[in-house]
Amino acid sequence: MKPSNQLQQQHPPPPPKPTTTMAAAAATMTAFHSYSPQQQHQPPQSQHPTDPPQLSKKPKTILHKNPLYTPLPSKLSHQFKEKILCLELMGIDSGKALSSNPLIHSTPLTSIHTIITFLQSKGIYQKDLPRIIGMCPNILTSNITTDLIPVFNFLSKDLNIPDQDFRKVINKCPRLLVSSVKDQLKPALFYLKRLGFHDMGQLAYQDCVLLVSNVEKTLIPKLDYLISLGFSKPEAVEMVLRCPGLFTFSVDKNFKPKFEYFEREMKRDLNELKSFPQFFAFSLEKRIKPRHLQALECGVEVSLPVLLKSTDEEFAELLRECD
Repeated sequence: MKPSNQLQQQHPPPPPKPTTTMAAAAATMTAFHSYSPQQQHQPPQSQHPTDPPQLSKKPKTILHKNPLYTPLPSKLSHQFKEKILCLELMGIDSGKALSSNPLIHSTPLTSIHTIITFLQSKGIYQKDLPRIIGMCPNILTSNITTDLIPVFNFLSKDLNIPDQDFRKVINKCPRLLVSSVKDQLKPALFYLKRLGFHDMGQLAYQDCVLLVSNVEKTLIPKLDYLISLGFSKPEAVEMVLRCPGLFTFSVDKNFKPKFEYFEREMKRDLNELKSFPQFFAFSLEKRIKPRHLQALECGVEVSLPVLLKSTDEEFAELLRECD
């Protein structure tokens, strides 16, 4: 017996198959690039009479779970959801970005689009954006004229970086984009030049993190700590010139425990550190201690570079030769 029309109506046809991820992304990115604040959206259609009633509205996105979330007027809700979706499709963690930079809440989608377009005009690739913005969400609410353009001018004029290398430098240190040229970048560069950092290429391509380090709170205290270990100021300066990474190491978590082991357990001469400041770049637990104990057990005494820079195979061979 064929089912009655009434029974057929109780079983609506299956929903259409969802579009592919690529199609959804393309559609949303089209909305991202064509969105206008004046654009009006059609209100959602009312529910079908046969649909079950909704008892409560549950959070549909991670935004609602964010402690900084505040409800928006209904006329803006669709625009805001569109903004979140566009960020996610670009690979940007919208929840993390909103937590770090609440100003994104009120920033128009067109402003975000303008900033991304500007970064791309400077050679930044689309695939670079998740990491760059993930590290520095404030980029999305920065001012192109007063914040971003001065940074690129600094890279070009003060560090002599050609336009085609902007991407390399920014990827190396995204924090450059959220650093004040006047209050941070130029003072740091001036201080580093006074110490003897004259190779602008090396500073830009390898040690650009030093440019975003505060002179009074980071650079000077690190140098003073090296001097407190017994080095003269010229010796300490020579050490950071040979190993700029010293300026990035923590005094409490790096310098102090490693120097204590060097002095008490290894009983080495301070001049060895002056000649090989890269000692502080090696892991205390995974490299310095094991290598020192192995050499001590075999009765072998080698220089710090040989002790720490040798591969496991080379070091094992060295110990065998000394047996």
